[in-house]
Amino acid sequence: MSDRRVNSTDATPSPEPPPGPGRAVGTDLHLELSGRGSRREQLMLALREAITSGRLSPGTRLPPYRTLAVDLGLARNTVGEAYAELVAEGWLTARQGSGTRVAPRATPLPVAKDRARRSAPPAPRPAYDFMPTSPDASAFPRSAWLASARRALNSAPSDALGVGDPRGRVELRTALTEYLARARGVRTAPHRIVVCAGFAHALRILGEVLDGTVAVESYGLAFHRSLLTGAGLRTVPLTVDADGARTTELGSLDAGAVLLTPAHQFPTGGPLSARRRTAAVDWARARGAVVLEDDYDGEFRYDRDPVGAVQGLDPDRVIYLGSTSKSLSPALRLGWLVLPDGLVDDVLAVKGVRELWTGVFDQLTLADLISRGAYDRHVRVMRRTYRRRRDRLVAVLAERAPHIAVSGIAAGLHAVLDLPPGTEQDTVRAAGRQGLALAGLGAFRHPESTMPPRDGLVIGFGAPPDHAFDGALQALCAALPPAGEPSRAPAK
Repeated sequence: MSDRRVNSTDATPSPEPPPGPGRAVGTDLHLELSGRGSRREQLMLALREAITSGRLSPGTRLPPYRTLAVDLGLARNTVGEAYAELVAEGWLTARQGSGTRVAPRATPLPVAKDRARRSAPPAPRPAYDFMPTSPDASAFPRSAWLASARRALNSAPSDALGVGDPRGRVELRTALTEYLARARGVRTAPHRIVVCAGFAHALRILGEVLDGTVAVESYGLAFHRSLLTGAGLRTVPLTVDADGARTTELGSLDAGAVLLTPAHQFPTGGPLSARRRTAAVDWARARGAVVLEDDYDGEFRYDRDPVGAVQGLDPDRVIYLGSTSKSLSPALRLGWLVLPDGLVDDVLAVKGVRELWTGVFDQLTLADLISRGAYDRHVRVMRRTYRRRRDRLVAVLAERAPHIAVSGIAAGLHAVLDLPPGTEQDTVRAAGRQGLALAGLGAFRHPESTMPPRDGLVIGFGAPPDHAFDGALQALCAALPPAGEPSRAPAK
């Protein structure tokens, strides 16, 4: 009995002459040749087992028989005959110009019982996606990104291909310094910016730097709160209303930091008023605390020009967090921290001595996109697109469900629909039956908040592509409670 485990990278030398200049190199194919019978029979058995196990799926192209013969140390005729017999049996197909491939099958191959027990079938995807925090993925500026990627790759210095700087590439930090000052009123310098793998990564790092208690808004993402509590911090809620978080409550809390969404409170939709911005900064100065500014939707204000970042009021007390998740795509995993001078070393100590999180070429590409104005142009295009969608949402509701109010300012990628008390959960379930994914407002409420529960829907109008938007609106209207539906007490 023989047992040969082969990859083309470690194959036993073939008795045939080595390939000469110009010989095509085949793809790797791992096979185990064992058992009784001739080498041709062992090869055919190994290929059948690879196909029936699902390791070689229908359509997979096999190496040319000459290449496989060299890799396995077999005669060419042996492999050629094995291929031909498997073609005749229907396991493989062979066509001129297409090579030898695994044949398509009319029915799926049986799944091993142990594998079936470990994996459940995926849940069906909803027909429409109104989940908040997601941009329109179909609008990603592919051509501009590709052009910037080519320029970035061609002009990248040699040191860019070495061990990465945990601060991020200086090209991106320099471009961000100019852009954030111009577009968001942020006061900083390249040495005070640390590039991260998105907002969540930035918040996780800060969770390791801070200690004690962090004040957060009564409504916000549970995931963000979990990043802080996972780092051993405690979160306490601040009341929110139409003017954002009530930062005047900070003085009564034993907190060393506060996390705010000043530009467009998520999810309730109010901007932090000027008085409350000042109160937050004054509290941080008096307490020796810091403000964590999540600039959520900062670039997407529709009813007037965006309000500048709170960081501009005091760069030594406000940590600014930004990312490309809404402006470009969450798939890029690119974000940044704009830090007070005294926290840069602490953040770098947590992040590590080398870059392990964000790809250098994505950083260089974004730097080029920003520096050439393509990022600004894309944001302006998407600002018009999302404003048009929000206006369409408001207009359709005014026509078909005038009893449902849209609250919050005209900004960002989401809006809140106010519902009759006690109807939120039924409405979310009704939306699911319409093939519509959306979130109820209650899912974002801090468990320790003293605010009275409020029924509503958080509609993320950014995700559906333009061609599906009207269909999503029709599904939404079909799920809403009718006018005059009696209220029900919220579930305990």
